[in-house]
Amino acid sequence: MPNNQSDYQRVSELIEYISASSHKQPTLEDLSRIVQLSPFHLQKMFKRWTGISPKQFLKLATLKNAKAFLLQSQNLLEASDNSGLSSSSRLYDHFVTIEAITPGEFKSGGRGLHFYYGEGASPFGAMFIAWTERGIHQLTFEDTQPSSIQTLKNSWPHASFHENKTQAKKIIGDLFSRPLSSPQKLTLLPAGTNFQMTVWRALLSIPHGSCISYGELAKFLGKPKAARAVGHAVGANPIALLIPCHRVLQASGCIGGYRWGKSRKKIILTNELATSEMST
Repeated sequence: MPNNQSDYQRVSELIEYISASSHKQPTLEDLSRIVQLSPFHLQKMFKRWTGISPKQFLKLATLKNAKAFLLQSQNLLEASDNSGLSSSSRLYDHFVTIEAITPGEFKSGGRGLHFYYGEGASPFGAMFIAWTERGIHQLTFEDTQPSSIQTLKNSWPHASFHENKTQAKKIIGDLFSRPLSSPQKLTLLPAGTNFQMTVWRALLSIPHGSCISYGELAKFLGKPKAARAVGHAVGANPIALLIPCHRVLQASGCIGGYRWGKSRKKIILTNELATSEMST
């Protein structure tokens, strides 16, 4: 049984090294020395996490080509809108629906809300999930937010909380039993301001294997001068992967921030780029 956390750290280290040293064209043997694994085991581990080999990553996703990739995708939301997808969430509204915590629930500190929570394994690391009967409220990576349950309880002091380890593992397992490019019918129930909810709904319109810039997202929302505010809303997303904030890059093509770590963002995007290329 592989040590998933250790393997994730190794892959993160490799991705950072390859990205910084792409001009040197490091070989599999070079990479093996860095993480002290045989070339065979390194290749197997890397592909398990990213979906492609180190050589393919060097060619496809060192992110030197991210600028061109971004330019290809920058009119994506407008194109979706022009083709009859009249709302920002229409592209996936048959699959993923975002509802909101009501003002009354927010004002009362969650009185009447019943949260269930637990942990489970994903292809990108251990995750914490919290949900109600109305939908998934939170999905975060445990290595970056180890006190998720305490934070949740602090946010909703008058709600009730019920740990359900079995159901949490099942929900997370079901989410990743097929590629994120094949969305499932889900209801999400995050807590946020009206502006944040608008941004999060817009993120659902960015298909698997595509990215846009913060500025383009702001322009699509009719707020071309609010790229910074849009960036803050993207960064505040409480539901990793399902609300795909990882698909927003800086205008330069640089990765930009990610609340669960830049290396993880690179791994997720690499996986999506690889699976998108394989499906075309």
